[in-house]
Amino acid sequence: MKKLVIAILYDFDKTLCTEDMQNYSFIPNLGLTPKEFWAKTGVLGNNHQMDKILAYMFEMVKQCKEKNIPLTKEYLNSLGKHIKFFPGVTTWFSRINNFAAKLGATVEHYVVSSGTKEIIDGSSIAHEFNKIYGCEFLYDEKTKEAIWPKMAINFTLKTQFIFRISKGAFDIIDEEKLNSDTPDSRRHVFYRNMIYIGDGMTDIPCMQVVKDKGGKAIAVYRSNDQEHVSKLVHDARINFVCQADYSQNSSLEKFVLMSMENMVLYEKLRVKELKQLKSFQNKFDGDLND
Repeated sequence: MKKLVIAILYDFDKTLCTEDMQNYSFIPNLGLTPKEFWAKTGVLGNNHQMDKILAYMFEMVKQCKEKNIPLTKEYLNSLGKHIKFFPGVTTWFSRINNFAAKLGATVEHYVVSSGTKEIIDGSSIAHEFNKIYGCEFLYDEKTKEAIWPKMAINFTLKTQFIFRISKGAFDIIDEEKLNSDTPDSRRHVFYRNMIYIGDGMTDIPCMQVVKDKGGKAIAVYRSNDQEHVSKLVHDARINFVCQADYSQNSSLEKFVLMSMENMVLYEKLRVKELKQLKSFQNKFDGDLND
C-alpha cells in the first residue's frame, strides 16, 4: 500500500509569523513605519483601482529606488532572519513529522502566501517546507535589482495551489497538469487529507475550498485578537479556530494531530472496504460462471 500523504498548507503573515513580514526590517530600513508604508500602498491601490498585492510590490520597488536601497534577491533574503514567529513554530515541523511517521504516513508542508517569497526563503524555517509559493520579483540581469513582479498571489489566486498540490503540479508553469482531469489513482494527495491554516479574511477562499472538499480549515488568531475570525466561525467557513500557538500540547497541535489520525484511519477503512468489495465481486463473478 502506498504511504498516505497528508499536506498542511500555511499562510505566512500573522499565521506563522507575528505580523506582516515587511514590518520587521524592510519598512524600518526605508525610514518609514508600517502604518505609513501600508497607507501608501492603500492610496496607490485606491487611486488606480489596483490589485492590493501589486500595489505593495510596486511600492517596495518605488521606495527602495527613492532611498537608494538595491532591491535584490539577496537583500530580501537577508531580511528573513529578522522574522519573529509565534510560540512553538520553530519546533512544530519536527513534532508533526514524527507523529505522521508513527501513523505510517508522510506529512508535507507548504506555504501559500501573498507575502514576499524571497523574504520567506531567508527565514529560519524555510527548509521545513516542501514548497514555498509567494509573491516574487523579476530581476535585471545586470543590476540584479527587482524590475517587475514575476508572481503576484492575491487571496483568490491562492486557491490554485490547492489544486496544484493535490495533482502534484508543483511547477508554476505546468498548466497542462494543473488543468487536466486527474483521477484519484494519480493524485499526489487527496483533498480530504489537506489541512489549511490561515489567519482570517484573506484566507477565506482557500479555507472554503479545502473544507468543502473534505479537508480541514483552521483559523488562528493573535492573543486577544479573536474578533477578526469570529465571522468565519459564524459563517461556518472553517472547522476550528484557536490562538496562534504552535507549542506542544497546544489546542492547535491537538486538533492537527487528531485530524491526521482521523485521515489515516479513514484511508485504512477505505482500503479495507475496497478489498472486501473486490473479494465479493470476484466471488459473485465466480458463482455466475459456475
